[in-house]
Amino acid sequence: MNRATFDQKIGFGLLYLSILLTLFFLGSVIYFIAARGAGIISWQFLTEAPRKAMTAGGVAPAIVGTFYLTIGAVLVAIIPGIACAIYLCEYSPKGVAMNLIRVSINNLAGVPSVVFGLFGLSVFCKYMGFGVSILAGALTLGLLILPGIISAAQEALIAVPQSLREASLALGATQWQTIRKIVLPAALPGILTGIILGVGRAAGETAPIMFTAATMYKRGYPTSVFSETMALPYHIYALMTEGTHPKAQTAIAFGCALILLVLVLLISAIAIYFRQKQRGASYGGR
Repeated sequence: MNRATFDQKIGFGLLYLSILLTLFFLGSVIYFIAARGAGIISWQFLTEAPRKAMTAGGVAPAIVGTFYLTIGAVLVAIIPGIACAIYLCEYSPKGVAMNLIRVSINNLAGVPSVVFGLFGLSVFCKYMGFGVSILAGALTLGLLILPGIISAAQEALIAVPQSLREASLALGATQWQTIRKIVLPAALPGILTGIILGVGRAAGETAPIMFTAATMYKRGYPTSVFSETMALPYHIYALMTEGTHPKAQTAIAFGCALILLVLVLLISAIAIYFRQKQRGASYGGR
């Protein structure tokens, strides 16, 4: 065996080991949550409101609130995120200013979520007068996931071969027609990947909604975008830090964590399905 073959086997061995370790830790987390939370899941738990100081009943208002906040955040971020990426990749002049903007967007993706929560409290809840509400929470979460969507959309647009743009322009299409009919369909699978990651982050964040949208206990469901709401991440936090029945509350918290995990996986699976479908359509059309 020569040196090149030996190095290749070592490289592939390390790669497979990394994959196995990743799957092991991921499976361990899923198994731990499922083992601790599956026992409390029932139809009553999924459809009823909390009772007896959150030690009985269900978590239906928290499930509905999480869904509202997540979908609202995606609706807030998706159009501005894609539009910003299109401008930066297709229209913006090259130079130091644009490079600085790109670096700033990437840096925003790493800002702690509690900072976005304080911003949402100051701007949306206080200055704009939305109060603690679904609207304020969705806007805050939308800003939180916006940098990630912009970055993912930029990478997807950059990955589209320049020859496709040149061929479209050579046939007489305008730049906007080229972007809308050629570039965006080809980049859509990558853009959907960024949206999937944004959905997962928005659904699982606690700090931003703690200041802007979530309430510890609410028997009913939200009646408008200006209503405060329960949400699974904050409900888990409240169960583990408040109250005087830790044994019952811990079991409910693990049940909430399992529901949140399944909810995120379902939303992600739907998005992945459409991404694969679009990717197949894009390759089939070439």
